[in-house]
Amino acid sequence: MDKLTPRLTPEQQRDFEAAAFRRLIDHLRERTDVQNIDLMNLAGFCRNCLSNWYREAAEAEGVALSKDESREIVYGMPYAEWQALHQTEASPEKKAAFEVNKPKDH
Repeated sequence: MDKLTPRLTPEQQRDFEAAAFRRLIDHLRERTDVQNIDLMNLAGFCRNCLSNWYREAAEAEGVALSKDESREIVYGMPYAEWQALHQTEASPEKKAAFEVNKPKDH
């Protein structure tokens, strides 16, 4: 446990984590040049992972969200629209690296 965590109320911790998450989402929406495969190869997660985690958190609280709905929350638009506007073809090297590094659930 972090040394600061005991100083924060549960509500503060939740609010600060939510603010950091919103900032991350905003950052990823602005950085459309960074492809999901780049994120996966470098950090082991991508926008789709975030949308899956969001959906899982909602479902844990009894709120049903579809895959498309959670992706739209993360991408700020329908996923197909984001793909059409921003997704580029990955190089063979990036695809090979992804196959080596991808999480089991991808």
